[in-house]
Formats: sequence, structure tokens, C-alpha cells
Amino acid sequence: MNRKKKIKSTLLAKQKKANAKLHKSNKPKYISKAERAKLAEQAETDTSESDGSVVDTSD
Repeated sequence: MNRKKKIKSTLLAKQKKANAKLHKSNKPKYISKAERAKLAEQAETDTSESDGSVVDTSD
């Protein structure tokens, strides 16, 4: 009986691992603190560049 139980438990464990690989998490991908700072800096420079390039010629 113990041999059957052990075989069944190993097969069930393999099946659980295979099913876990199929289902992806809904959790967003981790972005490091340095990467967040870099992205914020890029966004800041993009907005400043777009603000500086718009020239009002209504005079």
C-alpha cells in the first residue's frame, strides 16, 4: 500500500507543477527602484522637450 501511495503522490505532484506552469499570474511585472527613477526621468525630459518645442507665433 505504501508503494502505491508514494507513486500516486509523486504523479500528483508532477501534475500540479505542470498545471501551475500553465496558469500565469495576474501580478504586474516587478520594476526596480532604479528603473522607475530612469522611467520617471525620461518622462520628465519628454514633457519638457515637448513644452520647449511648442513656440507661440501669434504675435
